[in-house]
Amino acid sequence: MRKHLYTTIFALFSLSTIATAQANLAHEIGFFAGPVTLQSDFGERHNVDTNVGNTGFGFGVAHWLNFSAANNRDRYFPEHFKIRSELSFSRTNLRHFGEWVERKPDGLFAQQLKNMKGTSTVIGLGSQLEFSPFRSIHNFENSVGGISPYFSAGFMVSYYSAKLNSRLGDMSLPNVTPGKYLTPSDGRAHGFSSENGITVAATAGIGVHYKLTTMSDLMFETKFQMYSSDWIDGLNPNKDIYTENKSNDWQVWFNFGYIYYLEF
Repeated sequence: MRKHLYTTIFALFSLSTIATAQANLAHEIGFFAGPVTLQSDFGERHNVDTNVGNTGFGFGVAHWLNFSAANNRDRYFPEHFKIRSELSFSRTNLRHFGEWVERKPDGLFAQQLKNMKGTSTVIGLGSQLEFSPFRSIHNFENSVGGISPYFSAGFMVSYYSAKLNSRLGDMSLPNVTPGKYLTPSDGRAHGFSSENGITVAATAGIGVHYKLTTMSDLMFETKFQMYSSDWIDGLNPNKDIYTENKSNDWQVWFNFGYIYYLEF
C-alpha cells in the first residue's frame, strides 16, 4: 500500500510541476469542511440512528487545474473538465445503534454492543476529474451569481487510524465482546483491531459551484469514498461466517467550500 501512496504523491507533484511550467494553465485553490458519516460495521445497516450517530467532521484543502485559459472555446474537454487534487482529514466517533442494541430484554449481547466504542481518523491524498456538463468554464467565470453543477470521480490513498475500547474491560474476553468479533478474521487474531494502515479509496461526487465574485466561488458537494479495506473502523467480522458484514467501509462527505482563482 505504501507504493500506492508514493505513486500518488509523485503524480501530484508532477502535475504541479507541469502546471507551473505552462502559462496557459489556470489554477484555483480552496478549502472545504463539513460533516462526514462513516458507513461501517458499527451499528445497523440502513438505520437512521446509525447514520446520524456515527457522523464526524472533516476538512481539507484542494487545488484545481483547468485548461480553459489556452482554449479558443470551441473544444469540449478544456471547457468542461478540471483536475482536482486534495488533501483531507476526517475523524468520527463510533457506537452501535439499531435493533440489536435496543432489543428488550436488555441482555448481555446488547450490553456488550452498548459499551463498545471506537474512533476512526482518516487522512486522504488524491486526485479527481471534475466534469461540468451544463455550463462551459468561460461562461461560468463571466456569470457572477450563476451556478454550475458538476460530477467528479477519482481515487485517494488514505492513512487510517482505528481505536477501539469497551467500558466493560478487556475486549479479548467473551464476557466483554460478542463472539462474532472474537473470531479470527482477515489475518487478525479477532474481528476487531486497533490499528493504523494505508488503503486506497475510489471516489465519486456530485456538487455545485456558485460564482461569488469574478475571482472566487462557493461550493457544496456530496462525495462518496469506498475503501479497499474493511478495517477503517477497527471492526471486520469474518466474512466467510458472518455474511451480513459483506461490504467494505465507506464514507459520505457533505462539503461546503470556498475557492479562489490564482493569477500568475
